[in-house]
This record gives sequence, C-alpha cells and structure tokens, in this order.
Amino acid sequence: MGWRGILGCEYGIVQAPLGPDISGPELAAAVSNAGGLGLLRAPDWEAPDHVRELIRKTRSLTDKPFGIGVVLAFPHEENLKVILDEKVDVLQLYWGECTKELVKEAHQVGVKVVPQVGSFEEARRAVNVGVDAIIVQGREAGGHIIGQDALITLVPRVVDLVGEKDIPVIAAGGIVDGRGYVAALALGATGVCIGTRFLATEESNAHPLYKRKLVEYDQTEYTDIFGRARWPGAPHRVLKTPFFNDWRSLPPNENEVNQPIIGRSTVHGVEKQIHRFTGTVPNSTTTGDIESMAMYAGQGVGLIKQILPAGEVLRRLVEGAQLIIQRQCDAT
Repeated sequence: MGWRGILGCEYGIVQAPLGPDISGPELAAAVSNAGGLGLLRAPDWEAPDHVRELIRKTRSLTDKPFGIGVVLAFPHEENLKVILDEKVDVLQLYWGECTKELVKEAHQVGVKVVPQVGSFEEARRAVNVGVDAIIVQGREAGGHIIGQDALITLVPRVVDLVGEKDIPVIAAGGIVDGRGYVAALALGATGVCIGTRFLATEESNAHPLYKRKLVEYDQTEYTDIFGRARWPGAPHRVLKTPFFNDWRSLPPNENEVNQPIIGRSTVHGVEKQIHRFTGTVPNSTTTGDIESMAMYAGQGVGLIKQILPAGEVLRRLVEGAQLIIQRQCDAT
C-alpha cells in the first residue's frame, strides 16, 4: 500500500528540514527511528565542522537512514563537501539549481539526491538530471514557498511527468494527519513531506512559545514581510499572530535592516541578534519579544491540537492512513 517505504525507510513519510536549526539531531533521529526519513537542516552559511558534528550526533542517535537539507541560495559548497564525505543517506535541495554534476557527484559516494520543487518546469529539470525522488511543494506549505500551484493540481502533473521512471513523488504542503496523507496518495504521490506537524513535537528545537502558538492559532497567511533584505523574492506562509496582523501591510520599501533588535538567539552555534522583521524563527535558545518574531506554519495548522513526541506523530499518520484505506476497501 501507499504508506510503505521510500528512500530506504519503512514508511513514506519525510520530515521537512525545518530551518534554520529547528530540525536538529534529536528530531531527525526520532523520525528515522520511527520509520520515516528525518532531515537535518544545514546552516545558511559555510560551517563544515558544524555540519559534520550535526551528522555524527544524529548517527549516534539512530542507525536508520536520515538526510540533510541545503538551501542552494546561500553559501553551501564547503557544507556539501562534508555531507558527501560523511555519505549521508539523502541530500535534500531547495531554492536553487540541482545540476547533473551535483547529482553525479552525490551518486558516486552513494548519496541520494532529492530536490524540492514548486512548479512543473522545476520538476521536469529535476527528472532530466537524474534525481532519486522529488518533493513537490504546494502553496499550502508553511515557511518559504517556491511556487504558486496548489498540491491538488501540481502533484498529478508531476506524477504523469515521472511516468514509469523509478522516481518517488513526495507531496508537501498542509499535510498534518492521515487524511492528508491519503489525499496525497490519491493524487498519485508515493509519500508525504511534513513540516508544521513536526514543528509541534517534543523533539523539535522550536521555542516552547512557538510550539504553543501552533496549537493555539488556526490561520495562516502568504506574505513577504519577514527577511526581505536577507532573502529577497522569497515569500512565506506564517501564523496570523497579533504582531503579523499589525504589520501585514508593511510598505514594500521597508525590511529588517535598521529595525530595532527584539531578541537574541544561538543558531547553529552562532550568536545572533534578531531585528524586527528578521525571518529567523525563535528556537529553544531565543530570548526577547518572541511573539513579534516570524512563526512559519502551513495551512493544516488548525488540525494540530497538541504537542506530541515525533514518533507518536508518525505512528498516528500511518495508522490513520491505513484505517481510511482499509475502510474504503471494506466498503467496496
């Protein structure tokens, strides 16, 4: 059945590489130990020693496959060298060109390459360079969104594009429970990639207040008010917090530069000041005005009712999907 494994895992569930450091070794290992594919997130700057440390710490927590996500829009060459040297199971790529040369280099050391795409044309290019799977992100997703299409239209087109090739199509965007999982399978996907639901877990490195807001709030909005200077042209979906509602109409000529400092955080071992409208989400070390910081979330956030262990989230996803499919089989 459709919930069976992809990319060497027991189940077709991928935990999104939550940035900048929300999916650390504890979360990635917990997901992988439960039968899914946990993904670390590499820093958005060159930090090869830190990347090696992340990988090795995760290996100390799980003997199952796991991977690491790299945003190609930021400096990454030295980080990539370490990832390939450590022979991580999966290299997930986003927001940049996945080249044939990179895929070949990864395959030479046994690393699978999985880009995340937001359009049919991006998916076509990924197929042509020989990737191992494709994550198809719909506009329903939380965080930074690379395309404009919804999952219900984009996933079937990519599935048809892939055809008989052995390239799993993984749906991402707004999926938080077994119903969303089955819906993705009905569209032709082989698996699902889930971010917001794994944000709201015990092992997530998100700030406790951020986690509580994911349970408390049920509405999101597609915007560009956070991180305009650092990552221009990168719209995102966030929780509709009081802070966001107050500033949602931020003039297009304004950004985080010269804004007041509202907090501090240690991100991948580096101490950072957080200015108002900075796109960095609050992690467990963050201090200051947490409620005025970016809180990314997908459209499925209204279905999240409690903070759970990551393994329990995965178990409920699988059992929920199995139950729905079995009921449909029994009904026919």
